[in-house]
Amino acid sequence: MSVKHASVQFALLLFILSQLACAPRPAEGQETPALVKQTLVAELQAARDTGQPMCYRLRKSSPRFTSTKEICETKDGAVARLVALNDQPLNASDEEREQARLNDLLSNPSRQRHRKQSQDADTERVLKILRALPSAFQYTSMGQSSELGMTVEKFRFQPNPRFDPPNLETLALTEMAGELWIEPAQKHIVRLDGHLIQDVNFGWGILGQLDKGGWIRIDQRDVGGGHWRITHLQLAMTGRVVLKSKSFSTDEATTDFTPIATTTTYTQAVQLLRSGTLVQAQASR
Repeated sequence: MSVKHASVQFALLLFILSQLACAPRPAEGQETPALVKQTLVAELQAARDTGQPMCYRLRKSSPRFTSTKEICETKDGAVARLVALNDQPLNASDEEREQARLNDLLSNPSRQRHRKQSQDADTERVLKILRALPSAFQYTSMGQSSELGMTVEKFRFQPNPRFDPPNLETLALTEMAGELWIEPAQKHIVRLDGHLIQDVNFGWGILGQLDKGGWIRIDQRDVGGGHWRITHLQLAMTGRVVLKSKSFSTDEATTDFTPIATTTTYTQAVQLLRSGTLVQAQASR
């Protein structure tokens, strides 16, 4: 199983989240709480520039299998190495295929450029989502609470009835509700917990549908030095794509964040991943 195959669930997640993407437009009669506005501005800036590249471990679990990768962020895009399947180290055959893939990546720079373009497109989708959040929902304060070892401000969000989706891609905004938890000191999202309160139909129900009850949860944490990253993502959706029933389910956890030099190239990242230095650094913690 290649790393490319293991990333299918992430690509699928981005497709579903892209249904929430649109340019922000003010909604008459709605006033987004100041803390929510400030936090979303901060998240938008952080998404544009993480400030500090990291290497980390990503464990993805789906009903079919579990994969674990080590990933390094670089100025040339993220580079990954598959290190385990179903929580077991790669066997000799899988390890040989993974090494061959890394060799091909090093000998064909165009492959990494293509990956970088794809990653940039994913980032732009995320930016569109963040830009949409202030105007697409109405937020109600639930007060302050001690959760997950920190103080958070909780807000309930629901579809803004005055929001008029300009196209098919924004329809899901009108059917999602949930909670937003914010760490008020650093102004970062701690948790976004959303669920579909009605079915979402695309193309009069022929092209596709997401079923009522589907949900997504995203957790963020300070992983060191004031750098916030997604540490846990869960997704469970059912629906239909061109009249075929589909189930989308994933549980993704990122751990062992280690900062690296901002000048690191993808070639250097491949060498770092191969060296086992990351594993040794993580084991010594």
